[in-house]
Amino acid sequence: METGRETLTGIGSADAAVARTVVLASADVELRQRLRRSLTGLRWQVREATGGAEAMAQLEASRPEALLVDSWLPDLEVGEFAGQVRSMYPAMELLRVDGGVDSGARSPRRNELLHALREAQESPLNDTAAWRSAPAAVPRVANRAPSVVKDFDQEAARRALSVLLGREEPSRRESVTEIRTEERVLLPELVGASAPMRELARLIRLVAPRSTTVLIEGETGTGKEVVAQALHRLSERAGKPFAVLNCAAIPEALLEAELFGHTRGAFTGAVQSRTGRIEAAHGGTLFLDEIGEMPLALQAKMLRFLECGELQRVGDNETMRVDVRVIAATHQPLLQRAEERTFRLDLYHRLAVFPIEVPALRDRMEDIGQLAEHFLEKMGHEMPRKRLSVEAEARLHEHHWPGNVRELMHVLERGAILSGDRMEIGAEEIRYRRASRA
Repeated sequence: METGRETLTGIGSADAAVARTVVLASADVELRQRLRRSLTGLRWQVREATGGAEAMAQLEASRPEALLVDSWLPDLEVGEFAGQVRSMYPAMELLRVDGGVDSGARSPRRNELLHALREAQESPLNDTAAWRSAPAAVPRVANRAPSVVKDFDQEAARRALSVLLGREEPSRRESVTEIRTEERVLLPELVGASAPMRELARLIRLVAPRSTTVLIEGETGTGKEVVAQALHRLSERAGKPFAVLNCAAIPEALLEAELFGHTRGAFTGAVQSRTGRIEAAHGGTLFLDEIGEMPLALQAKMLRFLECGELQRVGDNETMRVDVRVIAATHQPLLQRAEERTFRLDLYHRLAVFPIEVPALRDRMEDIGQLAEHFLEKMGHEMPRKRLSVEAEARLHEHHWPGNVRELMHVLERGAILSGDRMEIGAEEIRYRRASRA
C-alpha cells in the first residue's frame, strides 16, 4: 500500500511526511494553473477539480488540509456547496478564491494558502480580501517531483454529487453529516424562497440526473424554459446540446421537417438535406415548448420516437437511432385536450412520466421583492441601476399578475423608463395594461 501511495504522489516517504494536500475547485483553467505553480512551489500536493462533484470526490478520497473554491462552479451554487462542505468536513480550512473569509477551521499553514491566492490574482486586490494580510514572500521549497493529482474517480464524483443532492443510499449517507433538505433545494436559476419554489427545486433535483421524460406545466410567463434549462444543467447531459423547438412558432407544414430533418428534394424548396432538432440534440436534451400545439398527425411520429428512440427524416427510407432526453412544456390542460380528442392520450402519458407544475406568481407573492431585485439588477447592465420605492413595491403586491413573472419583468422595465433620470421607481410608474375593451 505504501508503494502505491508513493507512485501516486510522486514523492518519497520522507517527503510525504511534510506534504500538505489542498483541493482546488475552479472551472478556470488558467487560474488553476497559476495557483498550482504557487502551491507546488510551497510543497503542497494539489488535487484539481473543475466542479463541485469532482471536488467532493477529491475531498472524500484525500481528506485534505484545505479547500480553495472559486466564486463560480458549473454544476453547483458556490454558497450552497461551501455550506455543505463545512458541515461534512468541519476540521478542514475553506478559502474562497475571491477573498471571502470563512469562519470555520484554520490551517496552521494558512499564510501559505493566502500567499498563493495573492500571487494568482491578476486584477487589483479587493480591500476586504483575506489575502491582504498574506506575507509578500513565503519561503519556497524546490520540488523534486510534481505534487499534482489530476485524476479522480468518476464513480466517486457521482456518489459525492448524490450526497450533495440527497440521493445517496442510506448505507452511504450514514458516513456523512446529514444536511437538511430545505437548505439544499434552492437553485440559482430559480428566484424566490417561497414554499412552492422550494418544492419546485426539490422536484428538479430529483429527476434531473435521470433520462426520464419530463412534462413541465404552468401558465404563460411562469418560466417553464428556465426549469428546462435547470434540468439540463443538473443532468449528466449538461455538456451536450440543449435544443429548443417552439411548436407554436413554426408553420404546421414545416414542423415535421424542422423536428425530424429532411433530405434534399423531399418537398418543394428542400434544395439540400437538413438535420432536424432531434438529431442535433443527440446526447443532450430536446426541449419542446408549447407541445400542445403539435398537430395530431405529427404526434403519432413523435410517440414512436419516444418509444423506440428512432427517427426517420422526411423523404428518407432509412431510420437512425438518436439518444435524446425529451422535456416538453405546455400551458394547456393536455389531459382535458386528450379527452376532447385534440391531443393523443398515449402521447400525453408518454410525456408526463414525471410532471412538474411551475407555480403562478399569485401563488408565491412573497417572492415579488426578490424577483424585482433580480430584474432590476439585470436591467442595471444596460442602464443605471434603479430601486423601488416602498410605495412602488407595495403596489406590486396589490396586482393579480395574470402574466406571471414575465409580466412583472415588463412592468418593472416600463417603470424604469417612466422614472426618467430618477434612480427610484415610484408608485406612479408602476402601471399595468388595461383589459381590452369589448
